Amino acid sequence: MIHELKEIINQAIFNQQKGLKNVLATVVDLEGSSYRKPGVRMLISEDLGSVGAVSGGCVEKEIIHRAKSVFRDHIPKIITYDGRYRLGCEGILYILIEPFYISDELISEFYNANLKRETLKIESTFVKKDESLGNFGTKITLENKKHFSFSTTFLVNSKDENDTFIQILQPAFRLMIIGGEHDAVSLCKISANLGWEVTVITSAKDSADITHFPGANSVQGESPETMNFENTHKNMAIVIMNHSYVQDLKYLVKLTSFHCKYIGILGSIKKREQLFNELLEFVPDISDEFFDTIYAPAGLHIGAKTPEEIAISIVAEILSVIRKKEPFSLRTITGKIHSC
Repeated sequence: MIHELKEIINQAIFNQQKGLKNVLATVVDLEGSSYRKPGVRMLISEDLGSVGAVSGGCVEKEIIHRAKSVFRDHIPKIITYDGRYRLGCEGILYILIEPFYISDELISEFYNANLKRETLKIESTFVKKDESLGNFGTKITLENKKHFSFSTTFLVNSKDENDTFIQILQPAFRLMIIGGEHDAVSLCKISANLGWEVTVITSAKDSADITHFPGANSVQGESPETMNFENTHKNMAIVIMNHSYVQDLKYLVKLTSFHCKYIGILGSIKKREQLFNELLEFVPDISDEFFDTIYAPAGLHIGAKTPEEIAISIVAEILSVIRKKEPFSLRTITGKIHSC
């Protein structure tokens, strides 16, 4: 996830400013099953502090211990962690541990790419052998074709016959919340904790400050007439929670000219039927595909009552839609949870 890499890079920059060296641990391969999949990372600083995780918390201490030689010798290495005998996860993790240094140019290019919401490609070179030393490392490639190595010791163009783990990181998922009441605050907090980029649209007449919405990337005072949805796309969801029927209808009418994969609307079933009927009056040629993107009332039926519980039900529904999963209890599964 891009937000996890952002957190690691931010901490690495902070550590470098303090004069601390960094080491990056990346799960590059997996045999069997594990709590998390290849591509997860953790940053270890010279004082043995860490950010990020590669498991549920059971592997990290050993990685920190085995990273000490990388700090000392500046030589990347591959380690394995066999969870079959320690965790009950039935999997063997292959973990690349490498020196990690963020140049000023990479900092600039990385944050510029994030602002433009560009896709990043990350390639890690390794071999599937425990405690193996060699020309291992990771490079990141941007859409402008520039690439950077995470380690100053890694020879990117080497012809060594090693394995390569490739990861494509999409821009952070975006959530637009239209509404400024306390339930919008709860949804903003939970969504931000997932690493989503959250924009809150409040009333133009009664706009709120960003300090009212912890975790929000921006807070704007708008009206349906002035709101521009041109930047809506498939990697985004919109939740309308104005507590105003008239405003909800106006926003829906405006949204018919744009495409979004998920539009959630807070309210009752009766309100939904009324909204749909009036929407057809204002936009008689509206497509069935647009109606399919509307989820009203928003959220999964989990018995949610409080603003925080309702926010959880909405976030869960958004995840199920964007990942094309039909919600059900995991206890009903007899095989693997994830197909890959």
